Amino acid sequence: MTAIGVSRRQAVLGTTAAITSVGAFSGLRVRTAQAKAPRATDQAPYYYRFNHGTVQATIVSDGPLHIGEPSASFLRTPKEEIAKMLTDNFLSPTNVVLEQNVLVLNTGDKMVLFDTGMGSSKIFGPSTGKLLSTLKAASIDPKDIDAVVATHAHLDHVWGIMADDGSRHFPNAQIYISKADFDFWTDEAKLGITDPVGYIKMSVEGARKNLLPNRDRMVFFKDGQEFLPGIQAMSTPGHTVGHTVFMITSDGKTLAVIGDLTHHQILLLQKPRMEFVNDTDSKQAANTRVRVLDTLATNKIPLLAYHFPWPGLGHVAKLGDGFQYFPTPMQMVLDQNA
Repeated sequence: MTAIGVSRRQAVLGTTAAITSVGAFSGLRVRTAQAKAPRATDQAPYYYRFNHGTVQATIVSDGPLHIGEPSASFLRTPKEEIAKMLTDNFLSPTNVVLEQNVLVLNTGDKMVLFDTGMGSSKIFGPSTGKLLSTLKAASIDPKDIDAVVATHAHLDHVWGIMADDGSRHFPNAQIYISKADFDFWTDEAKLGITDPVGYIKMSVEGARKNLLPNRDRMVFFKDGQEFLPGIQAMSTPGHTVGHTVFMITSDGKTLAVIGDLTHHQILLLQKPRMEFVNDTDSKQAANTRVRVLDTLATNKIPLLAYHFPWPGLGHVAKLGDGFQYFPTPMQMVLDQNA
């Protein structure tokens, strides 16, 4: 240490000692800073806005689904391999968490909501059922929704249409869904089907509760049909018989709303032929997944994935025998001139 270094150190120590001595001599207490504040209990608002062509899009959330041990849901793959895929990507190997990214489009003429979340059900944990509160936070009134568009009729997509008291959460909306999914999941005969966890019976009961009261305001779209301005249906069966992807086009820009084409940004992209437990036809679902993801990757079409990490916007690119997901950076300043 140099002489200059020593002298500076001695000066600092001497000053500190002098302050302490003055404090002791004068009877003053020398206090150290101890800033205290209550711990926050809330997060940032659970909505995200962006422009898509000439329309404004808002993603809101119904809250995350806690699926649990992954090998129980992602099938025909060794548990150890699934765990390694997750840990290699800094994800928990013991609890898969899936988001519920709900899209609202404001076209200027219509407000269109894509899927509705879990409603009041807590079978995937206490963190779901947030849709109405996140719509409110985003200043979207459920009464202003003109159309509810369902990718399919599973519990985490249509159970938020009706309230437990029988009232409609979106009282002025028409319901758009594929006839194949409506017929399959409201079929009373399926109430007698038994499966190890009772999933089919529970799903049919929930679909009937939410869909049948709206039969008079229901519209069935067809594959390839532009059933609302700028919104085209693409039949993507497998996960369910009538699962549908929606291609939203505005001012020459296209966004694919992919629903449950793939549930996980790592597992079902790196190994797109891996099977998922709730697929109606797992082989068909895998073939559909590969075909559509290949199209999106080849044409560099951005996507919104219902279950990907918040807010679920990004692109996919081919990687070996699978694909890789590239999240779109969030823009926290909204372009007012778009």
